[in-house]
Amino acid sequence: MVSVINTVDTSHEDMIHDAQMDYYGTRLATCSSDRSVKIFDVRNGGQILIADLRGHEGPVWQVAWAHPMYGNILASCSYDRKVIIWKEENGTWEKTYEYTGHDSSVNSVCWAPHDYGLILACGSSDGAISLLSYSGDGQWEVKKISNAHTIGCNAVSWAPAVVPGSLIEQPSGQKPNYIKRFASGGCDNLVKIWKEEDGQWKEEQKLEAHSDWVRDVAWAPSIGLPTSTIASCSQDGRVFIWTCDDASGSSWSPKLLHKFNDVVWHVSWSITANILAVSGGDNKVTLWKESVDGLWACISDVNKGQGGVSAVTEGQQNEQ
Repeated sequence: MVSVINTVDTSHEDMIHDAQMDYYGTRLATCSSDRSVKIFDVRNGGQILIADLRGHEGPVWQVAWAHPMYGNILASCSYDRKVIIWKEENGTWEKTYEYTGHDSSVNSVCWAPHDYGLILACGSSDGAISLLSYSGDGQWEVKKISNAHTIGCNAVSWAPAVVPGSLIEQPSGQKPNYIKRFASGGCDNLVKIWKEEDGQWKEEQKLEAHSDWVRDVAWAPSIGLPTSTIASCSQDGRVFIWTCDDASGSSWSPKLLHKFNDVVWHVSWSITANILAVSGGDNKVTLWKESVDGLWACISDVNKGQGGVSAVTEGQQNEQ
């Protein structure tokens, strides 16, 4: 059984597109078509507005918190083609960097694992993906993957900084050789995997299964088991779980989690990667868990509008 712990009245004047908790779960950032980004203190069930950030000139699609070892930093992206990085200094949130290198809406922002430094991936409707790396002294370096997805990129998600299989293999005492990777989803119906080689980003894999725009991708957290896992969802109503069992990352296989009756907008893993949250055009959030026999089952659904929650029985699953 799942229960709603808290509801936050954001006072946004238009649709909310994203809501993200910070690393410690004490602050909530939200963004909206009203062009604003808001930050709330949500400790002890409260909801105190800390900041109302205005700098975008169009709907703000997504927000992402950087790891706290770099300070309190939040990125946001918008229909206005801009990415803004906000930073809290002495209790005040200010714009610290504005990136204007895209020619169309920027739909997704995602921070790399903190082990790699402060790196932000940005996916845009112009088909390109930008990687912004902080190089110190307020300077950001930009690398761009042009034509990453024809017609547009909708989502980006980094692979964890964990070598697959490292939990089981004997440690050699040497620092593992991390290869930076991230996944992206686009309007070409594809999920793509990118890896860095000699400082350049190369397309490593094309994952084909969806029959319409891929709306979101989420690379699952890992503790070092041999299998890598990615969830993807699409305009086609389907959610796929992609798994790769070989360390080279060359062979990925899809498993259909569920076919919904409406577009699926977002997928998100729990921190232990055993539960996947799915939100769709039917205004519902459903939680899914893999059973021992490898089948995915819905363990609950949350009706977003009412805040009501019900456990879903096997019989109901087929109707969703």
